[in-house]
Amino acid sequence: MKIGLVYNGKNPPAATARPQGADWNLEFDDQETIEAVARALSRIGEVVEIEAVPGCREKLAFHRPDLVFNIAEGFDGPNREAEIPMILDELGIPYTGAGPEALRFCLDKHRTADFLRRRGVPAPRGRVFTAGEKVSWDLSFPAIVKPLREGSSKGIRDDCLVGDLAEMADKVDRITRRYRQPALVEEFLAGREFTCALIGNNGDLELLPPVEINLAALPPGARPIYSYEAKWVWDRPEDPLPIFTCPAEIDENLKSALTATARRAYLLSGCRDWARIDLRLDRSGVPHSIEINPLPGILPRPEDNSCFPKAARAAGLSYDDLIARVVETAKKRCAL
Repeated sequence: MKIGLVYNGKNPPAATARPQGADWNLEFDDQETIEAVARALSRIGEVVEIEAVPGCREKLAFHRPDLVFNIAEGFDGPNREAEIPMILDELGIPYTGAGPEALRFCLDKHRTADFLRRRGVPAPRGRVFTAGEKVSWDLSFPAIVKPLREGSSKGIRDDCLVGDLAEMADKVDRITRRYRQPALVEEFLAGREFTCALIGNNGDLELLPPVEINLAALPPGARPIYSYEAKWVWDRPEDPLPIFTCPAEIDENLKSALTATARRAYLLSGCRDWARIDLRLDRSGVPHSIEINPLPGILPRPEDNSCFPKAARAAGLSYDDLIARVVETAKKRCAL
């Protein structure tokens, strides 16, 4: 079997890079991750590595893999994550993970939350503001301000939790200018935070052990959010924070509620094969879907504190087992 590995590396050719500050390539994969995924795939078949930069369509057409393992994030714009799946659909090459529609949908956090709420899945309320728009707010404070279409805590700094309208306006202005996209302001959910990794499709959907983000492990004075600083500055491989508990220490009622919310968010949003759902409890303990990650991060080393591999290890799956499980799930869906 010939398997294509399509990815975005952290150091792409200069002609393709579109820097937006020091964190512009946070979602892209480092060489260690690319090599780890390639090694895992090599246990299944012949691996062809293709970076998602100009010219990748021609390489895909030339090599014509039997299946593509897609972890490409794209460079810019609301359709960036959908670009490679659109090419693969055009070429008739099957691939792992969500299709273009789901990837475009999940990247827009506000549209996703509104869609889920209308279908009975709790999700935070919010408003979207474009550059220069007057900011108003009729929900309670504190609120959280973030870029509308980013992942990996990109743009979610520790000071993005705001307590009044002036702070909100300042953060909205900063985000719209720096990230060249609208800012999303959402009500802040004050409860515990979790993330749930899922593998499968439709009725055959497995929830791996939930991970809790231990906000009490953050440095003194830090805001109770999983911010850019929490993920990339304070928690380092050489000095990891005790930021995660997996399996989460929760009772059966909460586990059942998390499972039900994560499963419904996964299926309603059109995820396929695998995804990670981030959830946060409100003051009453009700889980809310706060983000859907159809292209979940998969850093290979345990000290990297990457949630999907951490949940897989708790379920008894090695890193290679996890990659193989995703491939087998996609093969089954595509009838390969």
